[in-house]
Amino acid sequence: MKRLAKWGCYAVAAAIVLTAAVLILFSWQAHRREVIPAREAAPASGRYVNAADVAIFVQESGPADGPAVLFVHGTGAWSETWRESMSILARAGYRAIGIDLPPFGYSQRPARPSYAKQDQGRRIVGVLDALKITRVILVGHSFGAGPTVEAALLAPRQVRGLVLVDAALAIRADGGAPEPVSPLLNALLAVVPLRNAVVATFLTNPGFTRKLLQGFIDDPARATDERVVVYQRPLVVEGTTQAVGEWLPALLAPASVSASEDPASYKSLRMPVFAIWGDRDTITPLEQGKRLAGITPKAELLVVNGVGHIPQIEDPARFQELLLACVGKLK
Repeated sequence: MKRLAKWGCYAVAAAIVLTAAVLILFSWQAHRREVIPAREAAPASGRYVNAADVAIFVQESGPADGPAVLFVHGTGAWSETWRESMSILARAGYRAIGIDLPPFGYSQRPARPSYAKQDQGRRIVGVLDALKITRVILVGHSFGAGPTVEAALLAPRQVRGLVLVDAALAIRADGGAPEPVSPLLNALLAVVPLRNAVVATFLTNPGFTRKLLQGFIDDPARATDERVVVYQRPLVVEGTTQAVGEWLPALLAPASVSASEDPASYKSLRMPVFAIWGDRDTITPLEQGKRLAGITPKAELLVVNGVGHIPQIEDPARFQELLLACVGKLK
């Protein structure tokens, strides 16, 4: 029995040493890879505009005088992941605008970490003001849907309507408080070297991009080489791992409750809201879409069968058809 316990201790110690070695290796690789300033790495197809407290990288397609549609991406994505949707809307006469919401893509990161949904919502409104857009349709996906709703609540007169795609909104139960955050999770997020090492291993590691993307979709084959490369492109920007680490508490353990998590906010919306949802979404299950539609006065739920959390890459033809129909009703 003593010998068994002794070998058990050895095994645990070996596992800890191996885990530490892996984390250190990927942290070192991130340090070696993330060396290009954002403005040097950013594609020539876009430009920067001053929005609230940072410079936001923006890409545009379509006529400047067309009805404006602004796209907000989700976790780990950036404006280019909306390219297909932007191109289709541009051909239909819309002014399609994709933005990089920090810390992702090529936008400037705030000097002091401020990634609450309210902060991000103010940045979206700042982009609208910088581009002199007085009326807009906002399209928000996944975690980007929260800031999208925040922007609509901040500037309702500027927003014609919302298209929310598999939205990660964390809407509370009526009258309920947000779920408490685990003390262990808070402790882990507070240990910056460990937090950043985990980020470098799983979130900003190009070797893990495909696996990460496959975790969000129903058919792993949809994580094609072409799409994976698009997601990987900004991972050379200096300070990416550090910035994503600073953003992570806003995702996992937010310090404050945002308006977009309050069911009363949705009941007060007067603009039309379209919710596009994959019926096989395991990240934000369809029940969340049904609840969103149920508490929002002018909401319509549109279900895409056979897809998961990212319908725009899992069934692009069907998604673009629905998107065109939605914005057509809003322009």
